[in-house]
Amino acid sequence: MTIKEIADRLVALNRENNHEQAYKELYSEDVLSIENWGGERSEHKGMDAIKKKGEGWYASVAEMHETTCSEPLVADNSFAVTFFMDITYKEGGRQKMTELAVYTVKDGKIVEEEFKG
Repeated sequence: MTIKEIADRLVALNRENNHEQAYKELYSEDVLSIENWGGERSEHKGMDAIKKKGEGWYASVAEMHETTCSEPLVADNSFAVTFFMDITYKEGGRQKMTELAVYTVKDGKIVEEEFKG
């Protein structure tokens, strides 16, 4: 797959809320996920760590009101997508947020994702 095809497929799967399929199809097993929120930075290495991070995040959500993602902006070996979320957390209440996700691709797989608020 080309970078554009990977980017378009990731966007389509995110819009379907089908993250498990995205992981299976598009991600390297050794992927690095970087979170940058509230001045904190955390790194999660490998598919198991990313899945655990996602499970923890979903467990903190009381209600998802709206989630959307932009069309991808594609470069030679990377692409970026903007996500918008309107979520009520179990602790912290309702929040609207926008984040930029930058993905790095190598050998046809996503090897790094970084989220910035």
